[in-house]
Amino acid sequence: MKYWFIFCLFILNWSAFAQTLLTLRDAQSKETIPGVVVKIQGGSNQISDQNGQVILNISSSVAVTFSHIAYQTYSMQIDPNQGQMEISLSPAMNSLGEVIVQGFESERPITHQAGAISKVREMELYRFNENSFLSAFNTKPGIRVEERSPASVRISIRGSALRSPFGVRNVKVYWNDIPFTAPDGTTAMNLLDLSNIQNTEIIKGPAGSIFGAGNGGVISMESRKLVEQNLISTDFGIGDFGLRRYRIGIDQKTEKGGISASFVSQKSDGYREHSAVDRKVFQLALHSNPSERQSISTQILYADLFYQIPGALNQTQVNENRQQARPGSVAQNSSIAQKTLYGTLSHRYRLTDKVQNTTALYINTNDFENPFILDYKKETGFSYGGRTKFNFEDRWAGMPVRFVVGAEYQLGKTSAQNFGNRGGQADTIRFSDELQTTQAFLFQQFEIDWTQKLIMTLGFSENFTRYNINRTVDAGPNDPSNNTKKFDPAFIPRLAFVYKLNELSGIHASVSSGFSPPTVAEVRTNEGSINLDLQAERGINYELGYRSSFGIFNLDATAFYFRLSETITSYTNDQGVVLFRNAGATDQKGVEVSLDYALLRNQATRIQEIKLVHAFTGHYFYFADYESGGNDFSGNQLTGVAPNSLVNMLDIRSRFGLYANVTHHYVDTIPLNDANTVFQDSYNLLGARLGWRYLLGASWDLELYAGVDNLLDEAYSLGNDLNALAGRFFQPAPGRNYYGGLKLGFRY
Repeated sequence: MKYWFIFCLFILNWSAFAQTLLTLRDAQSKETIPGVVVKIQGGSNQISDQNGQVILNISSSVAVTFSHIAYQTYSMQIDPNQGQMEISLSPAMNSLGEVIVQGFESERPITHQAGAISKVREMELYRFNENSFLSAFNTKPGIRVEERSPASVRISIRGSALRSPFGVRNVKVYWNDIPFTAPDGTTAMNLLDLSNIQNTEIIKGPAGSIFGAGNGGVISMESRKLVEQNLISTDFGIGDFGLRRYRIGIDQKTEKGGISASFVSQKSDGYREHSAVDRKVFQLALHSNPSERQSISTQILYADLFYQIPGALNQTQVNENRQQARPGSVAQNSSIAQKTLYGTLSHRYRLTDKVQNTTALYINTNDFENPFILDYKKETGFSYGGRTKFNFEDRWAGMPVRFVVGAEYQLGKTSAQNFGNRGGQADTIRFSDELQTTQAFLFQQFEIDWTQKLIMTLGFSENFTRYNINRTVDAGPNDPSNNTKKFDPAFIPRLAFVYKLNELSGIHASVSSGFSPPTVAEVRTNEGSINLDLQAERGINYELGYRSSFGIFNLDATAFYFRLSETITSYTNDQGVVLFRNAGATDQKGVEVSLDYALLRNQATRIQEIKLVHAFTGHYFYFADYESGGNDFSGNQLTGVAPNSLVNMLDIRSRFGLYANVTHHYVDTIPLNDANTVFQDSYNLLGARLGWRYLLGASWDLELYAGVDNLLDEAYSLGNDLNALAGRFFQPAPGRNYYGGLKLGFRY
């Protein structure tokens, strides 16, 4: 009798758990997917078998997450007693119609966005050597990232590098909703590691109607905000020229969100003499959803960056030894040391079913030291600011309408001193300034669906910019003085239309104005002058584009014409100091085209995917009206811009976890001075990465990879100095070089 009672209890307990058979399928090919990690809330992980199936024993409704390296992560609620279910997963490389972007504060498929937008997804960042985002960004048409030396990053969107001899200027950058561009107009993107970026959206051309001043465009980066599982992970990578990179991270789910932390250290000796890099980045993030209506994210980012500056060479020096540093760079310890701390808070709240507010605040401190051949610069400063916006959706006269209204404000204070440089040590002070920069703007945008196919967007912003340069010490012939540069309020409008040909294709057209004041670094230069006469650039951009997904093909094509007046250009004086001036007008005509297609996508075959991507950039930019020093440069090509460039990519993925990524990049000749008498030769870069991803049971992930950059061993310069003194134009880039690494993750 006792055994019969125990048996009955066992049967009753077993029957409380219902079996549910799940079959995982590719959303496009409908083939089953083996090797999907099935994460059950409060239970053990499982992996789908060779038939793409897994059995769940559950007694109540649970949240289940499905993850696979080749597919988008998907979560859903599964109830017991459902018997059999089929789950469709979307491939990670989606068609254009399935890619959702925020764009101009309007979340919709990219095919129906009214503007030239490129999206760089996380998996695209990891097609290359993981020491920089440079290669991934350079696969997008219209975008060029350069490194004059390792960690010395310069970004050009549609030819905006002319006024950026170093650093990132004329491009507005956001990170996790906060303005990452400093109030003075510069952006230290070299502080970020790949692990601090998950997805990136890049708006090309003037976007002042929503994002304030700037003609180059907008880069909006986002780190991982959703903690899907408890995970400990680590990476280790090595490469030529002493490259060593390691990362350790931990993700911990909480009841209503999650906590994540990571630390990255990257060092290298550099390809050239005096080009070493040492960067350490720590990030701590807390994400919470206190209720269905709101979410809160807070982050701390600390970066400690040091890199040496080898300097530019003339052609004779390049021919003698490409790896040498510019004479004087080593003796003067030409380098940059920068320590930066960010604290951020972002809050999203849905006030009603029709109204939502998003507010992001930040505070930043910065310690900057820059011994250079000609001087020694020290800066300490802090800044704070934020951005708030209200989104409102409703119907008007039966038509869907959307309003966005908001404001952004930044204030920065910096104590800056310039000294003489004696053997790499700060010598006698030359001048000292107390800098205060204020940038603010209000923005409004109205969208209306005139018909089911036609969408109109009207946006504008009012921009306010003020610089105050209080010179407290001047060892030169001038007396200390208080200098103020206040720009007249700028009204920046934008009008755009989208016509939906169908759900997977659309035509977009827009007219937008641009306004870009000079940065403090352009007004206050290293030799001590303060150029208050430097005017803001102004321009107007006309754009027409087409996006579509048809069959295996995804096409994105844009043509534009940008007329820029009061163009800011750089030149070098007799002492070798970079200065700036307004250079009349430029005419910028261009086409940007990307095409990708899957030759094969079948989960049942040994080779599961073969994909090709092509991206063409045609930038035909010229000085329309430019005279300087008695020379007329009107009609010359715009300095620093390659007329044509082409990217070709091949991705292959197999059922066994093996993958191959091959990338070819052609860059046309680049004029290096306004007179168009010196050019960077055209070049072809070929690189490849091979790897193997493997699941070790239900808890461990392993990846091994190896790759090569510049396989053809091209001699080229990536990040030339423009209008350089004494012919020092060239910053030689590495020849053929190799790298490799491993990644390990443990889910607990």
